[in-house]
Amino acid sequence: MNDAIPTIRAYHADDIEPVMAAWRGANALAHPFLATDFVAEVEQAIRNIYVPQAETYVLEVDGAVVGFIALLGAEIGGLFLDPAQHGNGYGRAMVDHAVALKGPLRVDVFRDNAIGRAFYERYGFEFVADELHEPSGQMNRTMAMPGA
Repeated sequence: MNDAIPTIRAYHADDIEPVMAAWRGANALAHPFLATDFVAEVEQAIRNIYVPQAETYVLEVDGAVVGFIALLGAEIGGLFLDPAQHGNGYGRAMVDHAVALKGPLRVDVFRDNAIGRAFYERYGFEFVADELHEPSGQMNRTMAMPGA
């Protein structure tokens, strides 16, 4: 367990490189089932569209950005944390921050993303529906907090 106190703040454009580094590490760990060409497309979309256009917050530890949460209203569009920081409560801290801002949340997570699904289940998100995510060919699981 890391004793550093994390800071959560609004995303700034100059955060993009550490944000993308956190995304690449977490994506590789959680989504080994995704095709390489699909991951390359998503990486460009995250960099150029999703992070800048969403309501995005970064998590800093000792002044370094190690993760982020991107919100689309009361939906988590993305939650990624450097795998070296997993197990420190930082993912929970980012969701806590989002809940404080938005109330009960929803999220779509790949059904085969065992890490993400387990995290959201521990947090209290519940199954809503499974649906084919056509661009990836994978099943998406919609989960929501009670009251979302």
